[in-house]
Amino acid sequence: MASIFSSLKTAYTLFKSVDFAKLDALSKKVDITKIVDSVAGLDDAQLQGLMKMVAIPAKKRELPPVEGDFYHLGDEALKEEDRELQLKVRAFLEKEVKPIVNHYWLRAEFPFELIPKIAELNICGLTYQGYGCPNKSNLMEGFLAMEMARIDTSISTFFGVQSGLAMGSIYLLGSEAQKAQWLPSMQQLKTLGAFGLTEPEVGSGVAGGLTTTAKRQGSKWVLNGQKKWIGNATFADVTIIWARDVDDNEVKGFLVKKGTKGFAVEKMMDKMALRIVQNGLITLTGCEIGEEDRLQNANSFKDTAKVLKMTRAGVAWQAVGCARGAYESALHYTRTRKQFGKPIASYQLIQNHLVEMLSNLTAMQTLCFRLSQLQDQGLLTDEHASLAKVFCSMRTRDVVSRAREVMGGNGILLEYDVARFVADAEAIYSYEGTKEINTLIVGRAITGFSAFV
Repeated sequence: MASIFSSLKTAYTLFKSVDFAKLDALSKKVDITKIVDSVAGLDDAQLQGLMKMVAIPAKKRELPPVEGDFYHLGDEALKEEDRELQLKVRAFLEKEVKPIVNHYWLRAEFPFELIPKIAELNICGLTYQGYGCPNKSNLMEGFLAMEMARIDTSISTFFGVQSGLAMGSIYLLGSEAQKAQWLPSMQQLKTLGAFGLTEPEVGSGVAGGLTTTAKRQGSKWVLNGQKKWIGNATFADVTIIWARDVDDNEVKGFLVKKGTKGFAVEKMMDKMALRIVQNGLITLTGCEIGEEDRLQNANSFKDTAKVLKMTRAGVAWQAVGCARGAYESALHYTRTRKQFGKPIASYQLIQNHLVEMLSNLTAMQTLCFRLSQLQDQGLLTDEHASLAKVFCSMRTRDVVSRAREVMGGNGILLEYDVARFVADAEAIYSYEGTKEINTLIVGRAITGFSAFV
């Protein structure tokens, strides 16, 4: 009798504890009778395991950070003050640049309001000594080029033209008077520069085929010809124009100021890539330049190549940044986008794409890391820079393609950023020397034979 009473008491206690509203809701989703029958068939050990599992509160899944520096190069390679600068620039780009770039990219306009803000970072002419320049390492400069391109390749290109090509030409090849005249204000972005080398009918074959000419007439030089694809050209205060001296057939450089008679710039329209960059078609018609505005140490294309060697390393870092931006955007998207009830990042095919992207990105980063080390050690050669440009621009194409693929249809929408990276990767692939030209530079170095025509 006592046993029956105890059983009834237990049943009554259980009955009072049942939330019948929840039970009713559950019964609409599952067959409760089957569940009870299944549980009844468990032995004691199985029942204890089930109760432990039920008793454990569900933990919120903590996902790893979205981070494209898989080998922690930034943490390990940079001095503390340089790492702080890198993160400062990254924060600026995230706050000031990222929210507006798609607006300007779509309209093919330049956000001039960013220029004074970039100037405040004090990163222009980063590796140069004197003239107000910070005198940092080439490795640091590479990391900052990557950070910029990680958000937008157009802004990185604008900066590369200003700080690298234009300032670099004056820094490496100008007289002391020219350096003192131009570099301090260019470092502060109060004076903006452009670099005019590429021509409509010549492209990468400028070493022996420049059609823009320079003719010495007393104390002046007269320039005639055209330049194409010249970044910053529509608004630059000074443009470095490279022309072939008709008397000695050597390439020389000239500082051409905005408003100079015979110097005209037409904005190039309808680009599918780097739409924020204001590329210009420059026409020089009897353009007179004083001898004082000729780059005094630019006397052959070998001198021009000194500038290109320096900046080509920066373009390789830009490719890394473009790939990293696409990879991180895709990784974030796949962890938040759900299909069939769970994030698509949990599926094997998506993870395969992500790992392929990260593999390429990490290989590019480590190659550029070594490239900048060689540059800081004074050991950088043309072929070193060319190999990095070839490899990184090719691999970037692959990374952005996979990023677009894992995002499905949304991958072609500008609001998800990857479409912009896909388009801009095509420009990186071609400028600062095409794949073919840079390949032949490396080929000549390793075989001892020049295959240039």
